[in-house]
Amino acid sequence: MSTVHSAVLLLTINIGLLWLLMAAPLGMRTIRLRRHFRTGSDTLWRAIDPAGEMADWHHQVISSRELEDRPGIVEQIYRHSDRRGQPIRRLLSIGPVDGAHPHDHAYSARIVDDSALDSRFWRDFRERRDVIATPDGAMLVIEQTDRYRGLAFLLFRYFVLRREMRALAGWVATGRSKPNGYFEHPLVQAVLAIASTLMLWPFFGLNAVGLMISTFLTMVIVLHELGHMAAYRAFGHAKVRMIFVPLLGGIAIGGRPYNSVFEVATCALMGPGMSAFLVPILIAGREASVLGLLPHELAGPLLVFLLILGGFNLLNLLPMYRFDGGQVLRQVFLTKKSLLGASFAVTLAILCVGWLIGAPNNALLAGLAVFTLLSLIGSGSVKPKEKLDPMGSAERMLVGFGLYSAVAMHSYAIIYAAAALF
Repeated sequence: MSTVHSAVLLLTINIGLLWLLMAAPLGMRTIRLRRHFRTGSDTLWRAIDPAGEMADWHHQVISSRELEDRPGIVEQIYRHSDRRGQPIRRLLSIGPVDGAHPHDHAYSARIVDDSALDSRFWRDFRERRDVIATPDGAMLVIEQTDRYRGLAFLLFRYFVLRREMRALAGWVATGRSKPNGYFEHPLVQAVLAIASTLMLWPFFGLNAVGLMISTFLTMVIVLHELGHMAAYRAFGHAKVRMIFVPLLGGIAIGGRPYNSVFEVATCALMGPGMSAFLVPILIAGREASVLGLLPHELAGPLLVFLLILGGFNLLNLLPMYRFDGGQVLRQVFLTKKSLLGASFAVTLAILCVGWLIGAPNNALLAGLAVFTLLSLIGSGSVKPKEKLDPMGSAERMLVGFGLYSAVAMHSYAIIYAAAALF
């Protein structure tokens, strides 16, 4: 398979996976889990009932109680932070379950208020929990129903419920609830990064050069996400983490919702922005190897890494909805006309880079069509309960020039590396 065919195949796989994870119209779906516990059904119910005596058993729940002035409404306060750094508060409307066995316990719930998210986010969400007595303990059955667009959030909720079941089993056995998720552990993420590198290897040729390219691509992705994580830390996020998704790249996750428009724009920009700092260092390293100040063998790998670094980050700056470039532009430009003009300017600049390095016109047009298609994926967003703090003129100018600098640095990286390699 030629390099062009491999690139087309990899791009097709990525677009398909992105659509499946972010945009596939799944409609109403129900997640159903069950687990047996070696404890009495009454004891288990006191923990499962949101207004029960031990409803705050989970390590992430501060309190769970029925409001005295609002019968049937339960207030739950979580250790997770909202945009102001305060514990998230939710109100649940609790109701009976039709058809439940008289000797069992059950309730249905829907969320009527959330201190972090707009109430429309919970519009279709319903939950049912049943505690069923068994001869040697009790069975807990959880059902969650919601409307989903893409598999990503459906899978996220499934694994959250599995973690809750494991935490409950630990609490029943020891009286303590402990965090039990290992997926986000740095060691697990390192294994996923290595797996992604090996999965990408065949697309670039099963040889030393192909392995070098796939390794460099993984390193570029990690550096990109570290930039996002550094921005989250700078804005006071107490906990940040990186999730590596083989073939698709990585996701940096902050410790709370965004607080301001400036925070949204800066955190998005810092992915390609931090990588831009490496461009002059890599160019200086290549020049030093040419002059004999560094081993001459480093010149080629440094140019390949520079080309991948510039290419990955420049494409990420395209004004597409799910890309960093689109995130930044939507915060900086307030009117549709200015946003359209800025998006056209950035896209034109990136196409000019492709033309300058000798990319075929057909390839450029095909690439433009592909990224236009990508811009249609995942057009929805989770709205916060309160409007984010607006961005001032000085902040808007700062982010705008930052975007310009990132585009310019990565464009030069590609032009420089391509001129030396080809």
